[in-house]
Amino acid sequence: MKVLPFKIPKPENVTLYVQHYKGESFYEKLHQHKEIQISIVLKGEGTFIIGDCVGDFKPNDIYVLGENLPHVFKRDQAFEHDTEMISLFFSKNSYGDIFFNLPEFEHFQHFFNNAVLGYKVLSNKVALSELLAAIESQVKYEQFKSFLDILNLISQGERRELSSLINLKKYGGEEGKRMSDIFQYTMNNYHQEISLDQVSNIANMTPNAFCRYFKQRTNKTFVNFLIDIRIGNACKLLTKNNDLNITEISYKSGFNNLANFNRKFKAIKGVTPSEFRKKH
Repeated sequence: MKVLPFKIPKPENVTLYVQHYKGESFYEKLHQHKEIQISIVLKGEGTFIIGDCVGDFKPNDIYVLGENLPHVFKRDQAFEHDTEMISLFFSKNSYGDIFFNLPEFEHFQHFFNNAVLGYKVLSNKVALSELLAAIESQVKYEQFKSFLDILNLISQGERRELSSLINLKKYGGEEGKRMSDIFQYTMNNYHQEISLDQVSNIANMTPNAFCRYFKQRTNKTFVNFLIDIRIGNACKLLTKNNDLNITEISYKSGFNNLANFNRKFKAIKGVTPSEFRKKH
């Protein structure tokens, strides 16, 4: 199994591939594929990276990922139960080059245009959940009708864009493995001290060369990327672990200075950690 690019293991001549994943974790390496992906999380909680966006996922979250958009969903180790996700994989030309350009599907262009940078679906989630849960057991014709209903609901609903990458790059070979190793190391060790020397060694580069390399490919510095992951973990602890105080949460999230944690948290979330906890 390749790290990047990732090939969806679908049979030949399949226009719409449905994958129902159950297990201890999702595929936890940064990867990209040529298919568009619609996914609903049924079970499991954790952290995602989609393009240059870092966030957390939970049950009933629905995501749309465009072609060759680098992404990874990493399960929280503290989550004891198996993870479960249903995903649809397809291409815009799955049903021919002009099918989705027909006048009847004009409003679908919102779906395809916004998929480029990935987004989280915010509305029509109950109806979408029912359609996505049923599509796996349907015959091909029924799947096709459900698929169009899914596209219709998503196209008409609200969404939140995730990535801000302007120039998406298709990674491959050594570069793909390097980026995956960097992301994997960071997500596994964010709660500890991570120096530029350490992570540049993972990339087999000098610190200066690594900083330029990472910024060019993710649209943000490695330090900001690391802070995003740490703040995302802090948000989960603030909402789920009321027995932990703010100082304990800051240290568990990789900050060794409470004042710095409070400052970074407010800069990203717009509120202090204490205000965030009260609000959620």
